[in-house]
Formats: sequence, C-alpha cells, structure tokens
Amino acid sequence: MDISIIVPLFNEEESLPKLYEWIVRVMKENKFSYEVIFVDDGSNDRSWEVITKLKDKSAKSKEGAVRGIRFRCNYGKSAALYCGFKAAEGDVVITMDADLQDSPDEIPELYRMIKEEGYDLVSGWKQKRYDNKLTKNLPSKLFNATARRVTGIQLHDMNCGLKAYRKEVVKNIEVFSEMHRYIPYLAKNAGFTKIGEKVVQHRKREFGTSKFGINRFVNGYLDLMTLWFLNKFGKQPMHFFGLVGSLMFFIGFIAVIVVGGMKLYALSNHVPAMLVGVNPYFHIAILMMILGCMLFLAGFLAELIIRNSPSRNDYLIREEL
Repeated sequence: MDISIIVPLFNEEESLPKLYEWIVRVMKENKFSYEVIFVDDGSNDRSWEVITKLKDKSAKSKEGAVRGIRFRCNYGKSAALYCGFKAAEGDVVITMDADLQDSPDEIPELYRMIKEEGYDLVSGWKQKRYDNKLTKNLPSKLFNATARRVTGIQLHDMNCGLKAYRKEVVKNIEVFSEMHRYIPYLAKNAGFTKIGEKVVQHRKREFGTSKFGINRFVNGYLDLMTLWFLNKFGKQPMHFFGLVGSLMFFIGFIAVIVVGGMKLYALSNHVPAMLVGVNPYFHIAILMMILGCMLFLAGFLAELIIRNSPSRNDYLIREEL
C-alpha cells in the first residue's frame, strides 16, 4: 500500500464527508493505493455515524479503504495519532486535521519528497495563515522560535497537523501526553534526522470551532522542557542530579567552613562576632548541603530504577547483514 492517511478528529461531523471526497479525488488522480484511518477522539456529535457511512461507501465503491478507531472519551490528539500510527500499513503515512484547514492536494508532493528525495519526515509550513494574529499567529511564532532553539530542528511550523512520514518512523516513535507538537523532535531523537519542510496551503475553517485554546502554548513549553530533559538525561539521570547535587553540597560545605573560620578568627582576635547558629549564611549553607545530598540520592535512585527497567537496552537498529 502506498499511503496511509490518518485523520484525528473531535466533533467534526460536518467536515468529514467533504474531506473524504477530496481525499478520494486526489488519490484517484494520482493512482495511489491508500487507506484513510479516522480516529474519533471521543466525539459527542454524529462523527462516528459519518465515519461508519464513509466506510460502507468505500467498501461498495472499492476505492481505497476506510478504517475507524473510536475512543470512549476525549484522550487528546497525541493518543489519536499513537493509535493511528499503530494501525497504519502504508509505506508513507500522512497526518492531517479533519477541519478542512489542511488541503489533501498537498499529499502527492509530500509523498514524492518521502519516496524520491529520501526524507524521513516532511512537515508542512502554513506560511500564510488565516488565524487570529493576536491569539494564534504571534504565540505560534514565539513557540516555534523557542522550539527551533531547543531542538535544533529548523522548522517554521513544528506543530502543523499536515505531515508525511516514512513508515519506519511512525513505528519507532511513541507519541504520548501532548507530545504530538514535537513529533519531529521525537523522530530526531530516534535517529531519523532527515527532516524537511514544505510550504502548504492554509484554509479557513468552514465548520465548527477550534478545539485548542491559548493554554496549549503554556503546555507546549512545559512539554518541550520535558522532552529536552528526557532526551539529554533520560538514560543517565545521575549526570544531572549527581552533578547539581555535588555542586550544591560542595558550595554549602565551603560556605560552612568560611562562616566557621570567620567566627574563629573573630574569637582569636577578641572581636565581637555573631553566633554561628544565628548567622543566616550558616543556615543557607546547611540547606544547600542538605539539598545537594537529596539531589545526589535522587540521581542514585533513578539510576537504580533505570538499571532494572526492561527498556534500558532498547536501541533502534537500522539494518543488519
């Protein structure tokens, strides 16, 4: 099979028929063998009924295949993509939103970039957007600038829903929590480094309203820091906690010696001096020593946990002879 198209959705009953017809037309024009996987993320409208009808229609016309996955409740886009990736069978996997803001006409070129130019992942870039500039465009630019700085991946729109993947990529990454925003970073960390970008058309939403609020930028920043930390220290937590803990303990220990030395010097010269127990610097130094010990022990315990983890030696093998 050439292409698997994964469409995560939540309450998009009005847009699904038009989106499906558009996909079918593009696939027929380019003679692709394909499947469309709709992942219903706990919709409370008629989205699942529409998907069922589309599946029946596909079976009768024998044009591609429609598959549906339905969650019992709203788990989020990352969960929908994870299940879609797990079910996909095509050589190239395309993800796109169900709100008609992503154009299926972009699929042939995305497919070509994966198959002919050898990209592992191609992300769309909605260079010209029709969103509200204050609530979406500006925060999006700041978010992407931060993501480029932290991840080292030079994408203008890392969170674009329209992406193309080599099948091997989606089978070797795990999308969890709200990490769908950073799939290119997950792919890079898994060893898939040939990541490209394509300018794609952004269309105005025709039906319904956006399912994402301004809080996604706050959550996105926190998720980015989590991914960065896990990538850098996830396998070797002692390198972070042990180092920071040791430095804090050492600084606190030196501070205690300095405070004690100053007290002894004052006594030996018969100079009035503050009691060590009253000196605030003494308490700060002791606190640093205690925190340093706690951080060091946290790193030590984390290393013990990792040593007993069944995934401690999970490495991605590219090929064998």
